[in-house]
Amino acid sequence: MKWYLTVTAIAFAIVTSATSFAEQKTVTLKVKNMTCASCIYTVSSSLEKVQGVSKAKVSYDKRTATVTYDDTKTTSNELTKATKNAGFPSKVIRKGK
Repeated sequence: MKWYLTVTAIAFAIVTSATSFAEQKTVTLKVKNMTCASCIYTVSSSLEKVQGVSKAKVSYDKRTATVTYDDTKTTSNELTKATKNAGFPSKVIRKGK
């Protein structure tokens, strides 16, 4: 029983220490090809499918997408790749914390 508790404690320490390095980051993308208000749903959906994305707010008026994501699970390059694959090329215009 002591052995089981020791192994469980070590496993828990490893799992929690790995997630302690995770950081939520926010990036704003300039999105091309948005020609109508319904495009925001396609862009938003493509971003939300990326593992690690917790929030994607798309503005048709500004032609931007502000995305909050876990930097241990994805990168801003993966976000721009997702929008491009959906038919909406984008580029990073602002990185935040």
